[in-house]
Amino acid sequence: MATAGKVIKCKAAVAWEAGKPLSIEEVEVAPPQAMEVRVKILFTSLCHTDVYFWEAKGQTPVFPRIFGHEAGGIVESVGEGVTDLAPGDHVLPVFTGECKECPHCKSAESNMCDLLRINTDRGVMIGDGQSRFSINGKPIFHFVGTSTFSEYTVMHVGCVAKINPEAPLDKVCVLSCGISTGLGATINVAKPPKGSTVAIFGLGAVGLAAAEGARISGASRIIGIDLNPNRFEEARKFGCTEFINPKDHDKPVQQVLAEMTNGGVDRSVECTGNINAMVQAFECVHDGWGVAVLVGVPQKDAEFKTHPMNFLNERTLKGTFFGNYKPRTDLPNVVEMYMKKELEVEKFITHSIPFSEINTAFDLMHKGEGIRCIIRMNN
Repeated sequence: MATAGKVIKCKAAVAWEAGKPLSIEEVEVAPPQAMEVRVKILFTSLCHTDVYFWEAKGQTPVFPRIFGHEAGGIVESVGEGVTDLAPGDHVLPVFTGECKECPHCKSAESNMCDLLRINTDRGVMIGDGQSRFSINGKPIFHFVGTSTFSEYTVMHVGCVAKINPEAPLDKVCVLSCGISTGLGATINVAKPPKGSTVAIFGLGAVGLAAAEGARISGASRIIGIDLNPNRFEEARKFGCTEFINPKDHDKPVQQVLAEMTNGGVDRSVECTGNINAMVQAFECVHDGWGVAVLVGVPQKDAEFKTHPMNFLNERTLKGTFFGNYKPRTDLPNVVEMYMKKELEVEKFITHSIPFSEINTAFDLMHKGEGIRCIIRMNN
């Protein structure tokens, strides 16, 4: 492309300080260096993780910054040493990576790349410690190696998944973070047998994706647990058959579930990050074969407490990161699930707005309205 090797001037939504509305600015995006790619972002969406670090209430504040990590785009140019991507390729950026060289990448069991696993404090490129974004010569920091709230962004090649060019980017862009996290937590980690009973704690985007995973796996009962009953009707579209609002009961949720299921559910997936829900998700699974999977990220000083007999009675507790998917190896296959109509993505997308109105997406998330809001970069 004619822009290869040159600085590109484009629009980006810049967070100048914590919790303040994003400002659409003209930024300069430097060319990709060794093992990097520059991508033209066509569609992005807002994930709760963006909001969490934008608010910066409990984390290291890194500002000014360009947020965004759930997106779809087209490769504009590649840096030295990049061989498996070329200009024109359709790609999904990913907040974690796959270098393909480290012990984790070489393991069939892990997706926690030593080089490229998520780092929320780093605001620069891993290769030279510099930002590729600037305004009037002053650096603007990156976010989780992706920074997709910009018309062009630069990423390490290991954080970019090449996908089927026939796949509609305005739909499959949501597969680059939350939906795959929930889906994989059920399909890859909980692995519910056909006909089993599955409990899903938290019916936000990730929880609904976990329910979708249970539906695809052939679970006969999918029980959704949430404090917001407004979510129950929507969750039926994702396979949920029954619902529990803990506020409606004067006994622990795990006891309610045990009574509903003759001793406990076969699998549970926890998608809230609330430590009490994590304990409940473990204690509600059936002895002998029950498996609980933790997905939600807890507060930093949270402690998980349960009686050791719960383990000795043959219950299993697992954790997962990004649904156990390796970004470059596995995400293309998740996109193919959508292309074969095995996975429905449209029902996750409840809003669509032009890039100029990006702050509306933050408002929707704060109000708890909708599931995913697509931000169209070209409008």
